[in-house]
Amino acid sequence: MIGGIPLGELAFLAAVIIAGGIVTGILAGLFGIGGGAIIVPVLYEVFRVLEVPESVRMQLCVGTSMAIIVPTNVRSFLVHRAHGAVLMEVVRAWTIPSVVGVAVGALIAGVAPGAVLKIAFVVITGTIGLKLLIGRDDWRIASRLPGRVAMAINGFILGLGASLIGVSGGSISAMILTLYGTRIHNVVATAAAIGVPITIAGVVGYALAGLPQQALMPPLSIGFVSLIGFALMAPVSSLTAPFGARLAHALPKRRLEIAFAAFLLLASSRFLLSLVW
Repeated sequence: MIGGIPLGELAFLAAVIIAGGIVTGILAGLFGIGGGAIIVPVLYEVFRVLEVPESVRMQLCVGTSMAIIVPTNVRSFLVHRAHGAVLMEVVRAWTIPSVVGVAVGALIAGVAPGAVLKIAFVVITGTIGLKLLIGRDDWRIASRLPGRVAMAINGFILGLGASLIGVSGGSISAMILTLYGTRIHNVVATAAAIGVPITIAGVVGYALAGLPQQALMPPLSIGFVSLIGFALMAPVSSLTAPFGARLAHALPKRRLEIAFAAFLLLASSRFLLSLVW
């Protein structure tokens, strides 16, 4: 028994985290996302068993999710870049505004209840999933990306949304890019790339935002970031990300869109149920 928790239960929780890491890595490479929609619910159950207070549990899940996603996104980005699919001009235009958005999101998370983060998750991922599932190719704002000011605004929204729901921003950037007529394979690759600065900024922001409530955190945590959760899940998800990235480049456009939409709607439904029940 460790910390009052039976060893068998700890072993089971570790196995669940590792299994979640495998799924997370494949999804990250396949859809250009960091897998936060998988990580957050898994960690939520882990921290519930570890009796982390409800008032900070969701924030701890989101912050830890951002940390776990960092190496996964880096590996996914490198594979997509090798295929020449990353739109680097988009990454450069979005990096600074998205980091600012992440910082604002971390500040909100530091003072808002966990339900706010769940609502953000449901609204953002549900909207994107429905757009991909029932949207048509002619549902576009324009046939090419906008100018510098509009790109900066989009980048800020991307960073803010990613920070509030504990993802790398892949699903949000996917919606933005597809509305401007970007090919889905470029969307996936660019989403993985912009996720790198977003998640790094998210880790720093959530670590700092949680310091005032450090006494409520489980052992080996820095603010809203659990080092134990990171150590168990990050290596596994990072190793499996390249497999998903290779699969993404082998799938037809519409099949990839439908799979992406189904994943987002399932993840959104999970958190909607948690709010109702």
